[in-house]
Amino acid sequence: MAKEIERKFLLSGPRWRALSDQGITIRQAYVIAQDDRSLRVRLYGDGRAHLTLKVGNAALVRDEYEFEIDRGEAEDMVRHAVGTVIEKVRYRISHEGHLWEVDVYDGVHRGLVIAEVELASIHDKPVLPDWVGREVTGDNRYSNQALALGFSDGARLFRLT
Repeated sequence: MAKEIERKFLLSGPRWRALSDQGITIRQAYVIAQDDRSLRVRLYGDGRAHLTLKVGNAALVRDEYEFEIDRGEAEDMVRHAVGTVIEKVRYRISHEGHLWEVDVYDGVHRGLVIAEVELASIHDKPVLPDWVGREVTGDNRYSNQALALGFSDGARLFRLT
């Protein structure tokens, strides 16, 4: 069984940009969205597509199952999206033995920027980069599902300027 263990943070400034890769565009839609589970489809700018099932509502750990799927089928699934289709660019940064992903949102959530780090266990203590700000792990306003379903007013969330 696959586990997703991650922490989320807002950013304290744009210093991360000098350290990141070129980024990849992502369109993400939820086909099923419930309190304790979701099924999402992602279309990547490089032509890949993934279907992901997440189960659980704990702040730090959830079961996660991800499958690569046909791009055409993924695009068809997006037509059945519940709520807003999320648009973002994901950048990757290696820091002190951990891979950080910085999502820069576009569309209705333009200006929102969130950093995530995936952990090997709940006991992992990654060294926080100096460009990381307030932790928002467990704050559902910053979950992609809440952003897609409109439970979170993207215009009122912290925005990196």
